[in-house]
Amino acid sequence: MRKEKIRLEYMLKAGSGNIVWSIISTPSGLETWFADKVIFKDKVFTFYWGKTETRQAEVTNFRVNSFIRFRWLDDEDPKAYFELKMVYNELTSDYMLEVIDWAAPDEVEDTKELWDSEIEKLKRVSGL
Repeated sequence: MRKEKIRLEYMLKAGSGNIVWSIISTPSGLETWFADKVIFKDKVFTFYWGKTETRQAEVTNFRVNSFIRFRWLDDEDPKAYFELKMVYNELTSDYMLEVIDWAAPDEVEDTKELWDSEIEKLKRVSGL
């Protein structure tokens, strides 16, 4: 089944790009909102949720203080990835987090809701 590209934008109340970058690109940052435990080794992030769920994602591209792109190792679609990109708004002096993901047509709404929930958690735990 062919996946659709999803692009979501979230405003963050962050005056520092270093904080946002740390939250989206480091194991300790991702553990605050994305997964219960995160390990990074040889360009691969291993994400743990609860006691049983584990997924691995390879970092396929990144630019420091800009974006990080992951590809799930178990995804059968070679074009699919998810990307976390920080964009600075000069007008408000805040950062926006742009999320790009791919989902099957019948899973688009669920995927959007999942990201909405995850980003709300990110904002709550980080004060952004």
